[in-house]
Amino acid sequence: MSKNVKVGVIGVGYLGRFHAHKYAAMEDVELVGVADADPERAQVVADECGTRAFSDYRELIAQVDAVSIAVPTPLHHEVAKTCLLHKVDVMVEKPITTTLPQADDLIELAKQHQRILQVGHLERFNPAVLAMQPLLTHPLFIEAHRIAVFKERGTDVDVVLDLMIHDIDIILSIVKSPIVSILTAGAPVITKLTDIANARLIFANGCTANITVSRISMENMRRMRIFQPGQYLSVDFGKKEIMAVRLQPGKNGGNPVPEITKSSFQDQDALELELRDFIHHVRERSQPAVAGEEGRRALDVALQVVEQIHNDRQRIEQILIDEGQGDLLAFLSPN
Repeated sequence: MSKNVKVGVIGVGYLGRFHAHKYAAMEDVELVGVADADPERAQVVADECGTRAFSDYRELIAQVDAVSIAVPTPLHHEVAKTCLLHKVDVMVEKPITTTLPQADDLIELAKQHQRILQVGHLERFNPAVLAMQPLLTHPLFIEAHRIAVFKERGTDVDVVLDLMIHDIDIILSIVKSPIVSILTAGAPVITKLTDIANARLIFANGCTANITVSRISMENMRRMRIFQPGQYLSVDFGKKEIMAVRLQPGKNGGNPVPEITKSSFQDQDALELELRDFIHHVRERSQPAVAGEEGRRALDVALQVVEQIHNDRQRIEQILIDEGQGDLLAFLSPN
């Protein structure tokens, strides 16, 4: 491979624009171009980054070694498949696809064509999450809250695939045990899809993870608390901070004393760390930590949560119909 890795960005909306700017600033990377279905938007981002604009991404992938794919989720499979078939390495935003067969297809294509397939689970590269890794022993209980002010962006999928999948991915990466039970609750409030949801994941090793997400909040919050023998960890994804609390023996046999350690990583950029990691694997031809298999695993659990919530809602709707409460059903169904 040449000194500079030649990259492109496909889809330069909210997320893709950031990808393009990060690549443009890397010394060992040549941003060959950006592609978007909206030619004007592609041109604006291209001008910002000093590169070329493409309205057809297939023209772009003929000129690059690797791409970031940040198109709407329903298009992930089609675009990533085309890139892999053209022997282009792929960084695809999460979720990897909308279905497991589509994810399996991309994983198999990457193997067949010996291509890098990395999934953009950005929180894995949050510096607070990276600092948490060496502190983990045997998580017993995990509580995650990820709530956000409503935005139109991301509403092509429900809140589970939009937000919860971040925490599902992190939890699956730190709890080395299979899931034995999933309990869920959720509802649409503003959109026709689920906007607020909760999932309780119970693992074979005894760990329980409780995840709450909402995209209709009055504030933004992204936090995870992890309880393990003798220690409590609190991670604030937004502030890039981690707090560890451990009980130390008291003096002269007195009560245990909490030892609190706090660390902040405000000066580190998770997206830059993620994209540099991708470029590293492109250069070294090595397997990413967040490869297609990890993206599929998170998608599998997320889809189970989505299905349970959907089935419960259908059951409730049928009860309301049977009880002659059609007016209430209409009120509970947004749009």
